[in-house]
Amino acid sequence: MKEHKLWFYEACLYFLDETKHAKMQWLHDPNQNSVADLNYVRCVASRHFRFKEKEYLKAKIDELEISIKI
Repeated sequence: MKEHKLWFYEACLYFLDETKHAKMQWLHDPNQNSVADLNYVRCVASRHFRFKEKEYLKAKIDELEISIKI
């Protein structure tokens, strides 16, 4: 069973769909433009996922620090 990421939310699904769409375009028409588009979409999606995960982990750390101080 896959573990669900708590930081994963609906906007992340948008980036997954964009990545799938870009990959399908590349598979149907493998030219330089589709390769560049796929690489760009993957880069943006990865950046978004990393940011959201870091944001979630920072919030959890802050939450733990507050509970320890109390």
